[in-house]
Amino acid sequence: MIPALQNFRTYGIAMDFYRECKAVKLPAPLRDQLTRASQGIVLTLAEGSAKPTAKDRARYYAMALGSFRECQSILSLAEQATLLQSFDHLGGCLYRLSRSGGK
Repeated sequence: MIPALQNFRTYGIAMDFYRECKAVKLPAPLRDQLTRASQGIVLTLAEGSAKPTAKDRARYYAMALGSFRECQSILSLAEQATLLQSFDHLGGCLYRLSRSGGK
């Protein structure tokens, strides 16, 4: 893991989520979208964590939450309830980050 992000728990959970999403068997178009959206969570968290102001960080964390919601929709279509439940905590973490002003 990137040293600057090793204490960012939500980033670690997002990495685990990305790995799990890669393993889901889906038709190619949905699989590609799930992969991009789950990557987007990780990448947006990393980028947002480097922003200088709390307002900027919160904006990026809100975008990561949007990507997570996209993943949830895809996983619902794929009837992947177990994976959805396993990472419900990630949604809560992203929500809190986006509402906390990025602090």
